[in-house]
Amino acid sequence: MASIDSKDIHKIIVACDAGMGSSVMLASQLRKQLKGTGVTVEHTPVNEIPADADVVVCHSGLAARARVSAPDKVLVPFQIFLGDPAVTKLVATIKNGGTVDA
Repeated sequence: MASIDSKDIHKIIVACDAGMGSSVMLASQLRKQLKGTGVTVEHTPVNEIPADADVVVCHSGLAARARVSAPDKVLVPFQIFLGDPAVTKLVATIKNGGTVDA
């Protein structure tokens, strides 16, 4: 199981299937929530996760594909695009310190 300390998180990727819609809103929301933390948030297709990603956030239905695209990255799957507890926990861990496990 991959894990990363919050101080080592510099880039979060919100991975999606089609590249439009709800995941773009989630990426925007994360950027706002993490403003001032030094963490960048980008939105990419699940099959094109960049090598410099520290954490990948994606819908649970895409988790298997994300693990194939980025097997060594911490993966945070979620069920709902806005207000999901997994994403809320990720933001809190980055702001307050701790370890993110996936």
